Amino acid sequence: MNTSTKALLLSALVYPGAGHFYLKKPVQGILFSAITSVCLYFLLVTVVKMAQEISDKILSGEISVDVIELTEAILKILEDSGIHQINVTTIALLVCWLLSIFDSYRLGRRGGRKLEGI
Repeated sequence: MNTSTKALLLSALVYPGAGHFYLKKPVQGILFSAITSVCLYFLLVTVVKMAQEISDKILSGEISVDVIELTEAILKILEDSGIHQINVTTIALLVCWLLSIFDSYRLGRRGGRKLEGI
């Protein structure tokens, strides 16, 4: 397996920036990893906040444990909390991940060396 393929697979399947660390490009690796981590953190915090709001409403009796009521509550919370921010963050995460894959493959091809033993 050549270097570019291994770097591509690391960035695609492990974490954005992993291929850059493999190629000994730590600055790019840190950049891609940091952007991805910030996006994932924001999404995780948002989802936990939404889940907490819904569980509080269930415990207080505002909504029952019914699929239709839960779906309506989730949609209302999404509208109130700004689904636009969630969409922008998700798109930023995907773009960062794809750029990491492309860039690690490009850098690996430019290096052009083969891995020994694989």
